[in-house]
Amino acid sequence: MRHSDARGILHVDMDAFYASVEEQDRPQLKGTPLIVGGTGGRGVVAAASYAVRRFGVHSAMPMREALRLCPQAIVVQPRMARYKEVSDQVFAIFHEFTPLVEGLSLDEAFLDVTASQRLKGGPEVIGAEIRRRITQQLGLTASVGIAPNKLLAKIASDLNKPDGMCRIDAANLREVLDPLPIHKLFGVGRKTLPTVLAAGIRTFGDARLASDEALWCAFGKQGTAMRDRASGLDERPVEPDREEKSISAEETFDIDIRAAGELKAQLRHLADRTTSRLRAHKLLAGTVSIKVRRGDFTTYTRQRSLEPATQDTDTVSAAAEGLLSAWLASQPACAVRLLGVGVSDLQSVRQTDLFAAPLPHHGSRLDSAVDGIRDRFGAALLTRASRLPRGTPQGN
Repeated sequence: MRHSDARGILHVDMDAFYASVEEQDRPQLKGTPLIVGGTGGRGVVAAASYAVRRFGVHSAMPMREALRLCPQAIVVQPRMARYKEVSDQVFAIFHEFTPLVEGLSLDEAFLDVTASQRLKGGPEVIGAEIRRRITQQLGLTASVGIAPNKLLAKIASDLNKPDGMCRIDAANLREVLDPLPIHKLFGVGRKTLPTVLAAGIRTFGDARLASDEALWCAFGKQGTAMRDRASGLDERPVEPDREEKSISAEETFDIDIRAAGELKAQLRHLADRTTSRLRAHKLLAGTVSIKVRRGDFTTYTRQRSLEPATQDTDTVSAAAEGLLSAWLASQPACAVRLLGVGVSDLQSVRQTDLFAAPLPHHGSRLDSAVDGIRDRFGAALLTRASRLPRGTPQGN
């Protein structure tokens, strides 16, 4: 292998994270076939406990299919604010060992512990201590992969799940990698797998030893890169604090929506979710966009700039609603299957922004109050009146 052998890279992957948080918060759910996800006809599984995975249920599966496989499953709605809170605690543990933490999602990250070994011990010592602290402080479990690079560390973390640790290095590289099925190689998806198998490549070892002709048949111009991956070669550095380039929220409806008022109410809901994440990450957005997918699956996007950049819910919602109104004018009474709101051109909130006049001032105070209540009691507790369809009764 290359000079990267000296590196100590960990991939830490929380086990069934959303479901495990729900079990920790509600002990009566422990050991039950638990699914976290949307319950509508087009809902999908966001997380599945290990008890329900035995029935063939897995994340990203349509909820209807999951409940067909396991009718007795308990389904709970996601609580993203709670998962973000626990994720922050997990990442705080990571940062106790190294500043080089590259988050991939709420529940997984790469850690470069190369420079930490003199003070903290070798990668296996650090990995074991991270797992111990996660269990002791949060009551959750994590699986850890250890390797000289990111590619191998991610593969390793999946080999001894749940609540396990695995190391891949020069001593066992061929023994571990060569027998692995080719669908586990990054870059081989469901669409490309049949072509790869037809070229006679079924394992990592097959790809590593394949002729240039076979690699071309299987992967096209990516053949050499895929051979390198199958050989365990990866020079990518761990990139700490990767900036998010965009934040979005979208919803696929159980029944296609035609009414403009209902679509706009859904849009306000999505803008609320999106700006909540903006504020949680202490970011401002310079562009807002909408995504509209018709019942025939034709998808449209529209965007406009925001000046000045903002994290204010009402401002983002109004801009998104203007984009939707313009689209609806060209597509009257069109059946809409999916709606989304996104923001981009993100920038960090600077200290000077704290003294700038918020636009609008009332909206920013309301956002802060709403965020505080949701952080404490859960996102589902509070619904803004502005999110309700026009004409909806709002109390006496």
